[in-house]
Amino acid sequence: MKTLTTKSATRPQKLAGSRSKRLLGKMSDGDILIPVLTVLIAAFGVLMVYSASSYTAEATYGDAFFFAKKQLLGFVLGTVGMIAVSFFPYTKLQKLKWAALGVSVVLLAVLFIPGVGKENYGATRWINLGPLTIQPSEIAKYGFVIFAASYMSEKPERMKTFVGMLPVLGAGGGICLLVILEPNMSITMCIGLLMISMLFLGGAKFKNFLFILIPALLAVPVLIAMEPYRLKRLYAFIDPRASPQGEGYQLIQSLYALGNGGWFGVGLFHSRQKYRFLPFAESDFILSVIGEEFGFIGVVILFAVSGLLIYCGIRTAARSKDLFGFLTASGITLVYAIQVVINALVVSGSIPPTGLPLPLISSGNTALIFTMMSMGILFNISKRKGKASPD
Repeated sequence: MKTLTTKSATRPQKLAGSRSKRLLGKMSDGDILIPVLTVLIAAFGVLMVYSASSYTAEATYGDAFFFAKKQLLGFVLGTVGMIAVSFFPYTKLQKLKWAALGVSVVLLAVLFIPGVGKENYGATRWINLGPLTIQPSEIAKYGFVIFAASYMSEKPERMKTFVGMLPVLGAGGGICLLVILEPNMSITMCIGLLMISMLFLGGAKFKNFLFILIPALLAVPVLIAMEPYRLKRLYAFIDPRASPQGEGYQLIQSLYALGNGGWFGVGLFHSRQKYRFLPFAESDFILSVIGEEFGFIGVVILFAVSGLLIYCGIRTAARSKDLFGFLTASGITLVYAIQVVINALVVSGSIPPTGLPLPLISSGNTALIFTMMSMGILFNISKRKGKASPD
């Protein structure tokens, strides 16, 4: 009886052990750097959101951890979501292209229903769900990636004609239109660059590609001229000290923060600009606080890690043996890379100011959760089993 009891007791342990081995085996199949780097950058983001926002949060909400707790919740949910989608066969996403596009468009349209869309700083970009808010534009970026990758990979030959390109153009253009109406020019430009890049990767002919690219480039100055505040931002970029208390204020304070950081920074939690000198220190301009606290060397290390994650995405796309995997991996990598580059250029005063957050680091739950989940899809594509063609 003792022998039987011992054997029966060890069976669940063996089963649990075999399941753990299978789970670890599936994890080891892919590029493990993708989830590891994602978690490291996002965890660093939680720390920096607390550092950048603690004073403002204490003064405004009576809780120094107000923004940090929200970011930590997003980090936990994002990690769970990333793990979950990393085991979901990414090829099944190909069947969800219309659902991905439909959800993206509906969520963006819902913003304009009175009482649903939440207005902040003159823009309606969030859906109000009581204590929670959702930013549909952060979801729409990935919805477009899934739709475009699926459409272009189903019949690659139709991308050689302009008519074949129209569904991708219509989807991307429609999303851009809804986002610019919020208004949110930074995300509009991000999605526009994403659309053009994916069309190029999808095999669009050069003449058709130019037919899209030239009007897109011409539309940028028109969009800037349509809104007075965009023109003011452009003037502030050209000469920020011409309006040191107006449109040029944020850029000047950002440069002060970066300059104060020097080579090695003033130390974690010791930023001076976060004491309400630098607007949006925990979100769009969090890189300025990082530069002040960790210095030039710290910023270089951060971008080296971010660059490594981008390289992993490029490598995953290059190694994918099916077109859908290649385009999806490319799209996800592009979303991350475009935002990192634009945010760095804005904070350093290299391009006109625009409200684009630093992915995985800036405050914002919707962006954090969906960026981490997209990295889970990227990791899924990087697995050896994911390289086989679904056909």
